[in-house]
Amino acid sequence: MSSWEKAVEVVGECLEQGIREFVVCAGARNAALVAVLVQAESAGHVTLRRHFEERSAGFFALGRTMSNGEPCAVVTTSGTAVAELLPAVIEARYQGRPLVAITADRPAAYRGSGAPQAINQIGIFGEHAGSGDLGGWDRRSPWHLNVELEEAFEAGEWQGPGHVAMSHQIVWPRLAVSGLARWLKEDLYRGLVLMIGGLDPDEREEVFHFALDLEVPVVAEGTSGLREALAALALPDPDRTLKAKPPGKILRLGAVPSGRFWRDLEDLPKVDVWNVCRSGYSGLARGSQTITGDVGRVVKALGEIESADDALDYLPGCSRRYAEIDELLEAYPDSEPAMVRTISHYAALGSGVFVGNSLPIREWNLFAQRDRPIPEVSANRGVNGIDGQISTWLGASAAKEDSWCVLGDLTAMYDLAAPAMLGQVVTKGRVLVVINNGGGQIFSRVPRLQSMGQRGSELMQNPHSVSLEGWAAMWGMDYLSIRTADDFDALEAAEKMLLVELVPSPSETVAFWKRWDRL
Repeated sequence: MSSWEKAVEVVGECLEQGIREFVVCAGARNAALVAVLVQAESAGHVTLRRHFEERSAGFFALGRTMSNGEPCAVVTTSGTAVAELLPAVIEARYQGRPLVAITADRPAAYRGSGAPQAINQIGIFGEHAGSGDLGGWDRRSPWHLNVELEEAFEAGEWQGPGHVAMSHQIVWPRLAVSGLARWLKEDLYRGLVLMIGGLDPDEREEVFHFALDLEVPVVAEGTSGLREALAALALPDPDRTLKAKPPGKILRLGAVPSGRFWRDLEDLPKVDVWNVCRSGYSGLARGSQTITGDVGRVVKALGEIESADDALDYLPGCSRRYAEIDELLEAYPDSEPAMVRTISHYAALGSGVFVGNSLPIREWNLFAQRDRPIPEVSANRGVNGIDGQISTWLGASAAKEDSWCVLGDLTAMYDLAAPAMLGQVVTKGRVLVVINNGGGQIFSRVPRLQSMGQRGSELMQNPHSVSLEGWAAMWGMDYLSIRTADDFDALEAAEKMLLVELVPSPSETVAFWKRWDRL
């Protein structure tokens, strides 16, 4: 079979399986695939975007799968270009997203020869992606199509596919909820807490009504889309509250929570944990129960829910703690937590927010405003890494105006090639907020690392004095530096993407956290 015929076959298979979006990283080896895709685009069957850097392209494609649940493919040439997709594939695996890697390869005879751009690409993603015929794909994890192609090919006229599928249903395991239904009614005197991690948009309404009916204390992450809507049941400082008085039972809905108490559960084996999530991962190394499926569908299958109440009386002190937090934020307006609170008021007016991992997502969950609902909050919480986050945001919000992203400086520096996509996505009202605190300051908050001395601190935090203004100019972004609370008055989105470099006061931030630890 010629390279052209192979390319036609692969593209046809993708269309039959409902893959309509492709991110292309072109090279000589995958030129036949690119040529077929161009004809498919001309016929109106696919949407194509291009990128020069495979790692960013992979995360952009991941973002597209997050936006609507539909698959997206990233197309690469051979050699190390394939390896660059591994971080995005891993993230997709742990999120349970339908990311497809289509990798051009040199013919099999080249493997092990040391010839240019010839590596063993078969099974390169290991357990993180399935491979082979797409007919066996469940759409709950990534898939790898490796295509051996000659560089030289003779292009023909593509006749189009016999069938173009609009979408395919995700294949879920058989749903069994009787065990969870019983557990929700048993031993309620021990105290039940509902922890809600990231949810897809179509899961949120069912979870919202479930939480209202259950009437137990809630820890709702921003990525649940329900953080503000469930404020009346929410614990304002959940990590310390639950560690001081652990509940007997935890029900987790959605992605693995970002808070410290979830990790503390490793050392609390007497706390019973049930998980309901799309990925099927418990998020714990200890024993727990897990139901894999669409979270909204699972809670709906539980039927009518009886109130379990606040057996351990967590909620009566919440109003006072909220007031203490507000007072502390007002006392240090130029601290990093206070600036996150202020940014959240602006971002709440947009179409959605993507929040970066490490410190920003934790600060968002603790300190962002709670008055105005922000239903579209997303993050890469599969593996919790900081790789490819700007690219993921651009992919997830490609067609949306007024989209916001809030992340840290090292996270931004990990993904400097991401703005190459700006000419291919909506930029009106788009705002990228980078909290530049001079390095990985989350490590300054980890007690066991504070005893490592100055050299250890330097190695952990990667301190720097980088300004991002030149990066904004490089990609044609508008730029605004904010160093005090008064500087927010100049924040105004426009037609071009705006980069906001948020530089908190180090002294106020240190003072804030010292008082926070004494609350």
